[in-house]
Amino acid sequence: MVFQGSSAAISHTGKVRSNNQDSGYSGSNLFVVADGMGGHAGGDVASSLAIHRMTELDQPFPTPADAEHALRDALSDTAAELIDTVARRPELAGMGTTVSALIMVDDYAVIGHIGDSRIYLYRDGELTQITTDHTFVQRLVDSGRITPEEARYHPRRSVLMRVLGDMDPDPEIDTFIMPTQDGDRWLLCSDGLSGVVGDAHTDRTLALGMPPARTADALLKQALDGGAPDNVTVVIVDVGGQHPVFTGTPTIVGSALNPVGAVAPAGRPARSNWLHPVRQAANEPTHFEPAAEFLEELIEEDRRRARRRRLGWLAALLIVLAGIGLALFAGYNWTQTRYYVGADDDSVVIYRGVQQSIGPISLSSVYEDTNIVLADLSDFDRQTVEATISARSLSDAEQIVERLRPTPEAGG
Repeated sequence: MVFQGSSAAISHTGKVRSNNQDSGYSGSNLFVVADGMGGHAGGDVASSLAIHRMTELDQPFPTPADAEHALRDALSDTAAELIDTVARRPELAGMGTTVSALIMVDDYAVIGHIGDSRIYLYRDGELTQITTDHTFVQRLVDSGRITPEEARYHPRRSVLMRVLGDMDPDPEIDTFIMPTQDGDRWLLCSDGLSGVVGDAHTDRTLALGMPPARTADALLKQALDGGAPDNVTVVIVDVGGQHPVFTGTPTIVGSALNPVGAVAPAGRPARSNWLHPVRQAANEPTHFEPAAEFLEELIEEDRRRARRRRLGWLAALLIVLAGIGLALFAGYNWTQTRYYVGADDDSVVIYRGVQQSIGPISLSSVYEDTNIVLADLSDFDRQTVEATISARSLSDAEQIVERLRPTPEAGG
């Protein structure tokens, strides 16, 4: 049957790039995000071809299994079409696209995914990432070598391990089926959103319960406020719910609005390598699908980076410890220039240091026993000495002692 719910799609070039290589589709049963790559025009063509190839899936399917089979075939056919396109237009060599697709069949969501675009599910107040990024850093996360938070800022966070492109006629595609229910809110997005807007902010936005179009606008605004260094594409799909049921014509956004794809500039050199750091310049290549030997190079590079990071932390720790040690040494030396007068057992003593201790370590020591017996002092002087008398210097301490010393007459 036709999906009962509401949806919206939006795409934006972002604040850095001058052309939009993303494409998005929101139909009656089919919802797709594709993030193209491969230079100024190649990414436009790749994502546009993917969307237009898959629109034939926007129909009611008898069973979720039928939809999953059709989705897998469509993605494989898209890879073949990309290869054929490059054969006819060699200037597009190296182009490719991610695809994250959702087909609604009765009470099930049929999902197809390749690349680093994402599908999220917001259900019962909790946001869950449904797809797994096919990226180099995700492999590092899966192997426990880095944390998800470290992955957000890793210099190789956008290196793709799997993508629909012009080099692999049989790409490895993730497909699976999930039950869905009234009130579910699905989010499909390119990494232009997920790479800038954290899941916590996305969660709060989806929780507001605004209609899909307003929700998509709010998420796009957050990406733009965060700098939007890449194209941003968002598709929101609500299952059932309070908002009007989607009954209009399908919505196509991004480069797929041009049914024939962008025309590559004359003389553009062929490329097969794609990288896109978060703040790189517009129109630079956007992703990279490494060969096996380059993957080993990346892994070794990451090992070197990890070693440098550990050595850096160790060096910083040693510097801090050395600083603390020097401060303690300097502080102790300063205490040894201080003097005071006090009592030791039954006599008056000049102490060097200060009247404090650090744990079991005393910061003072006996400098001179004056041989003045406490019992020979007046009650007031004895109490004063026992409470200690601070001195400005050694000579000051010696003068204090002389003032305390009993005269022969007082002693006789």
